[in-house]
Amino acid sequence: MLKDNRIRIIIGHYGSGKSEFAVNYAMKLSKICDKKIALADLDVVNPYFRSRERSEILENEGIEVISSAKGNKFNNLNIPMVSSGVLKLFQNEEIESIIDVGGDAIGARPMGRYKNYLIDGKYDMFAVINRYRSQTADLEGAIKHIKEIEAVTNAKVTGLINNTHLLRETTVEDVLFGQELVEEVSKELNIPIKYVCALESIADDLDATSFNGKVFPIKLYMRPDWL
Repeated sequence: MLKDNRIRIIIGHYGSGKSEFAVNYAMKLSKICDKKIALADLDVVNPYFRSRERSEILENEGIEVISSAKGNKFNNLNIPMVSSGVLKLFQNEEIESIIDVGGDAIGARPMGRYKNYLIDGKYDMFAVINRYRSQTADLEGAIKHIKEIEAVTNAKVTGLINNTHLLRETTVEDVLFGQELVEEVSKELNIPIKYVCALESIADDLDATSFNGKVFPIKLYMRPDWL
């Protein structure tokens, strides 16, 4: 698992669980990788559930967190700017990079400034799809979202992630319901399915031989127990 290109760009509509996946990915990568790992929060539009809000957890695992709000007590200031520290994630080949991008075409626009570093075969851009979000509930919506992000980032989506969920109420049936759509998107756009996300409590109940993509157990870092 996680044998992806050094630069990993994570996109997904609001509520898809994009940031949750990015944080989980970074945490898993820290357990198997000896190289420096950094996660950059490029979401300058959405004020809620941003990966930088989990800076303390990430940094305790040796993961550097880069964001425009770094240094404020709660790492949650809504500052519409991109940290200059992001550039080193593209330039320094010794850093394993995860980049959490804004949820729609407007939010993803900051990625366009790094287009010269996005060389085919040197990066991955993963589209996180949650079938329970209205904007990506069907084939047309999911494809529209992907195409709009590709247009503003000047990059191609290289992998799909099924993250269909209802937070702690998610069942195996929910995951498989989302997988049906992601399989359709994969076939239509000829993009492979990389990961199939599921809560740790149900991940072992999925029959990984029955679908494309690797099972990716998810822990809810972004949601406090009371929410």
